Amino acid sequence: MFNLMKTAILMAAITALFMLVGQWMGGRSGMMLALVLAIGMNFFSYWFSDKIVLKMYKAREVDDSTAPQFVGMVRELAQKAGIPMPKVYLIDEDAPNAFATGRNPEHAAVAATTGIIRVLSARELRGVMAHELAHVKHRDILLSTISATMAGAIGMLANFAMMFGGRSSDGQRSNPIAGIAVAILAPLAASLIQMAISRAREFEADRGGAEISGDPAALASALDKIHRIAQGLPMEVAERHPETAQMMIMNPLSAGGLRGLFSTHPSTEERVEKLMAMARGG
Repeated sequence: MFNLMKTAILMAAITALFMLVGQWMGGRSGMMLALVLAIGMNFFSYWFSDKIVLKMYKAREVDDSTAPQFVGMVRELAQKAGIPMPKVYLIDEDAPNAFATGRNPEHAAVAATTGIIRVLSARELRGVMAHELAHVKHRDILLSTISATMAGAIGMLANFAMMFGGRSSDGQRSNPIAGIAVAILAPLAASLIQMAISRAREFEADRGGAEISGDPAALASALDKIHRIAQGLPMEVAERHPETAQMMIMNPLSAGGLRGLFSTHPSTEERVEKLMAMARGG
């Protein structure tokens, strides 16, 4: 419930930021143009995201004949989650990771690397796939697209402010220094809010996945193991396409220190702690 409230507050914050920047630009036309452009770009990404990312990672679809145990596990968890059976993919990649994609539960796909299947026990893998199905159930792809739309629109408005400066309600040009400040600070604030939304959804998927699998400790163990192995085993595709990092169960990119503010994932230690509290009945 806390993470749902946090997500709602963050979504309200990024919407308010968009409206403030738009108001500062001094006209609805520029604000609406930026929003329409951002919606168009992100709608394309949202509608075709599954095909794009699966092709990017050279994922191959598997079924009961090619990966019976893995597909059977996903089917059983999908039934527990009360969602349609998603398409299942494997990625020939040593780095352990997994993700969910698709525009809604009826058009969803889950993918796992061959590395994660090798290093995790059956219990741990079950926890990971339950986490991914929780993303599908919660429609997190849609939520991330909305937040990306707002962040993109704010970035476009900030660029307009840099080029043309802001305008007051009577059409007068604002201070150019203020325009530079808006152009720098508004996208930064939008990115911080967008990443915070992503981290909140990861916590919620951990909780949802633990409930679907009925085994919070197994997911906690999986996250700890993935984190330790992934530190010394880079995921080359994710490094070439960092925009896909937010989809993974574990951020394949380093995000320590101040960079943690811009991380798409919470710290592994905090995730494990919360899951173990669930396991203890906390």
